[in-house]
Amino acid sequence: MRLLPMRLRFLALPLLAALVAASADVSAQDRLAQDRLAQDRSLQDRRVPASPNEVRLSYAPVVQRAAPAVVNVYAARAVATTRNPFLDDPIFRRFFGVPDGGAPSEQLQRSLGSGVIVDTGGLVVTNNHVIEGATEVKVSLADKRELEADIVLKDQRSDLAVLRIRGQSERFPAIDFADSDALQVGDLVLAIGNPFAVGQTVTHGIVSAVARTQVGITDYQFFIQTDAAINPGNSGGALVDMTGKLVGINTAIFSRSGGSQGIGFAIPANMVRVVVASAKGGGSTVKRPWLGARLQAVTPEIAESMGLKRPTGALVATVAQGSAAARGGLRTGDLIISIDGQAVDDSNAFDYRFATKALGGTARLGIVRSGRETTANVTLETAPETAHDELVIGARSPFTGVKVSSISPALADELRLDPSAEGVVVLDVSNGSAAQTFGFRKGDIVLTVNNQKIANPRDLERATAQQSRVWRITIRRGGQQMSVVLSG
Repeated sequence: MRLLPMRLRFLALPLLAALVAASADVSAQDRLAQDRLAQDRSLQDRRVPASPNEVRLSYAPVVQRAAPAVVNVYAARAVATTRNPFLDDPIFRRFFGVPDGGAPSEQLQRSLGSGVIVDTGGLVVTNNHVIEGATEVKVSLADKRELEADIVLKDQRSDLAVLRIRGQSERFPAIDFADSDALQVGDLVLAIGNPFAVGQTVTHGIVSAVARTQVGITDYQFFIQTDAAINPGNSGGALVDMTGKLVGINTAIFSRSGGSQGIGFAIPANMVRVVVASAKGGGSTVKRPWLGARLQAVTPEIAESMGLKRPTGALVATVAQGSAAARGGLRTGDLIISIDGQAVDDSNAFDYRFATKALGGTARLGIVRSGRETTANVTLETAPETAHDELVIGARSPFTGVKVSSISPALADELRLDPSAEGVVVLDVSNGSAAQTFGFRKGDIVLTVNNQKIANPRDLERATAQQSRVWRITIRRGGQQMSVVLSG
């Protein structure tokens, strides 16, 4: 081996370092050149508009089609006021300028919402909570005219109501329905309404979710979720797609402040269509198909016991004798996984899909029974309306002030009770009554009173007519049986 002199070896090390540094400089320059080339290519996609037409992309054509059909809804209701005992003193009345007749026992409470004209004859859809209890309703059109309207139909279960503009023979601008089932997450939508009474306002966003079921607003929990700004006053307004068609009625928001936080909910247009069809048919209530079975959610534990990969579908808990479900062959323990080819994720999704079916035909249900898939054809018919007795309990007891009824299939369906439920159901509780004090609610089923079985309203009337210091009462509320002991 030949050894280099010590001096030369030391000279070789700086030379090597210089070569490495030069190589690093070249690599850095290459990377810089590559970055500049990428920026140049990116800039090629961004250029100054060549003409004014290229900066006129706008939602204006959509708004022009839809906005004339969106109205403001003004509702007024009389609210009882508490009379001040000092008003009985004429000196007090004279001092405060109160007329001799005294202060009015009622005052007018007003609410504001939005609505959508869905028929050229003047039918307007809004939310039921906008006009609930109203004695006077007016709509304000896009052209600033205020017209009186009549309430044609109210549907608490869907929180929808239909109004008709009164005494007008003209044809109004109406909006067309879209197929809300065709919506996809990410689709652009516009919300049109009158938030905070500032006037008609348009906001835009996307569909954040479809088939949102765990909301707790209405009986039919199946909503479109959007981040389009929806605020108080927007209730009953339109959610439209990019063709200007109605995809939903804006109904509620999730908010900690009272204003929009990007989470709004709309009732799908396919549900709105059913309510409007009932109003056009002259009905005062909405006619929907009746299954005649109680469904329950599939929990992870139930899914595991059934050998399912994930908790999905609607489990049949009970089937009413003689119902459409029974005639179609549904059995307790069946798992409904689809309806007419549309997947069913949970019981709420099934309720919506079934409720939006047209009466008179059949629905093909996909079910899983004992681990095997099969089908059942269910007739789409309304619940039979059998005679049922109603009465108000007047005898002194914990039930004083309740209005009760025997249970018919139609009433069970309306109150969302088990189709096979028996007993007496509470229809109403008078304000300030003993029943209200003891906490009875609409929908409670009275089973026994002081160990006496209650099969009809007369049984309850006789049981409460017997004076007692202690009342042993058994009721069913929300599917749960409760027993209480009350004194009075």
